[in-house]
Amino acid sequence: MIDWHSHILPLMDDGSRSVDESVSMLNLMSDQGVSHVIATPHFYANVDSIESFSSRRRSSLEALNEHIKKTHPLILCGAEVKYYPGIAKFKDLSLLTIEDTRILLLEMPMIRWTEYTVNELIELSSTRGLTVVLAHIERYFGSQSLQVFHRLRENGIYMQVNASFFNRILSRRKALSLLDAGLIQFLGSDAHNMTDRVPNLGSAYKVIKNRFGENFVKQMNEFGSRHLGHYI
Repeated sequence: MIDWHSHILPLMDDGSRSVDESVSMLNLMSDQGVSHVIATPHFYANVDSIESFSSRRRSSLEALNEHIKKTHPLILCGAEVKYYPGIAKFKDLSLLTIEDTRILLLEMPMIRWTEYTVNELIELSSTRGLTVVLAHIERYFGSQSLQVFHRLRENGIYMQVNASFFNRILSRRKALSLLDAGLIQFLGSDAHNMTDRVPNLGSAYKVIKNRFGENFVKQMNEFGSRHLGHYI
């Protein structure tokens, strides 16, 4: 299993508060069968430079690597990039993609997206050579129509949801329906800590397996593996 969204790097953002906590998170991920985890610390272009962000991320990973075990998931570095109007003109976006890929995880605003916003996402995907993935899309359903997501998907944009979308009883049916409709490609724990936002990908995949079968889960993981290329 690949965890596509996590805040596992210590002292990078509002995620893990220490190396010890990160190691505990990795232990739990390993117990759940996670083989790869994408570290996606927040990046805000209005408060940070890519140089500063990349330096902090590298130092955080180096500190954590000293405690990594063979049983732990492989950590790949990326970012959860906050969208802003005009982001398509940001020349260094490729430096924020998941390492050695063109996959860019975007966090969208919690308001109704304008036509400009939708067109800019499509522009990023079609003219910049990026594989755009929208983070935790379940958070945006209250302000967008499903037609918006279908339109984006038709234009090559992928959708990531958090495992909690499947784990919660009240949202489970909708999560399974959207997965069945092809609107969900990637799952992430969005894990931040070992208290209230713990790694929980394993239980989400159990829900999916119970509904669609083991072969469906296998196909999901193979789809993700193809996008990570030689890391799998």
